[in-house]
This record gives sequence, structure tokens and C-alpha cells, in this order.
Amino acid sequence: MLIEVSSFSLRSSIKYIELIVAIIGTIYYFKYKRTFLKYFLIILWYTAINEFFGFLLKKIGYTNNIIIYNVFHFINFSFLFLLFNRSLSKAKHKQWTKIFLLTYIIGFFINLCFENYFIQVQTIPFLMASIFLIISIVFYFSELLNTNEVLFVKKNILFWISVGYLLYLSGNLPIRVIRNYFTEVVNLEYILEISSILSIILNVCFIIGFIWGEKNKQY
Repeated sequence: MLIEVSSFSLRSSIKYIELIVAIIGTIYYFKYKRTFLKYFLIILWYTAINEFFGFLLKKIGYTNNIIIYNVFHFINFSFLFLLFNRSLSKAKHKQWTKIFLLTYIIGFFINLCFENYFIQVQTIPFLMASIFLIISIVFYFSELLNTNEVLFVKKNILFWISVGYLLYLSGNLPIRVIRNYFTEVVNLEYILEISSILSIILNVCFIIGFIWGEKNKQY
């Protein structure tokens, strides 16, 4: 029972943490308003509002709110591919992120033939996009390591966003596989608790980036 309460508390706190991140991102908007990251603030507010909306639907008795999360993941992944495409400098890396985005979009809609997004969480498209995004983040890190910008990387908001997503997606890939294909042989409460911890880590990285980042170090 203690594990169930702890897991529920973590999951239920995510929406408040996401709201705090959106507020902090707004406060420090002046640091990145002249970069493509300015659109990330819209994603942050969308994330928080979407989470509260999903919670509200459950509160009024509409338990099947999966569609809003499927739409969210589609918008969020698409934006992140665009973000890294704009942030990368090597033509080869930029080309790959375009391929990743196009492949994900095609896969998302093809998957409609196999899953009903109103009642089923997208599986293959989510896993595919997670792997593609991890590769895009590796591209970004590899480029940073070959420039003088690496000396000031901790002051770069996008660096912290990248660290957050790298940790979150790397941890969530096996979790998503387990939740979709091995639910009968694992304790789902433990899995959900780990997923909640990863979400908190992701948002903490965002907060560190906004607070620690410097206006003239956003490249």
C-alpha cells in the first residue's frame, strides 16, 4: 500500500511541476527569446495545460483521455525534431533530423491502421521517435564537443533540455516496452513510479537550464 500511495503521489505531482516549469520558462523568457527556443515556451504551457486537462477529464468521470496524450506526443516530438534541426550546424546531421521527422509522421499515421488512438496509446511511433530523438541529441552533443561553445555549455538552456530528454527517453524506452508487452509479468506500480521519477528529472533539467542559463550563451 505504501508503494501505491508513493507512486500515486509522484504521478499526481507531475502536472504541478510542469506548471512550475512553464512559469519559470516565462520568467526567464528574455534569455532565449531571440532563438528558436522561444517556441519551446509554447510547448511547456501546452504540456502543463494538457496534463491538467487530462486530470480534469478523469475527475468528471471521463476515464478514457488517451487521445489527448497521443496528440501531445505527436506535436511534442515533431517540435523537438524541428528544434534540433535548427540547432545543428552539420548538413548531414540536419538532413538526418528531417528524415527522422518525416519517418515519424508517416509512421504515426500508418499506425492508425493498427491502433485506435482514441483508446490505445501509440506504441511503435513513440518508440521510433524516442530512438530518433536520442540520436539527434547525440548529434547535438557531438557538435558541441568540437567547438569552443563546449566551454560554456552549462550556461546553454538547450544543453540542459537535451540532457533532460536524453535521460528521460533512455529510461522510458524500456518502460514503454514493458508497459505495452509485459504487463502480466511485472509490477506496474514500480514501472509507473520509475516513469514519474524520470519525468521529474526531465523537468528539473529544464528548471536548471532556465535559471542557470545566460542570455549571451544561447547559441
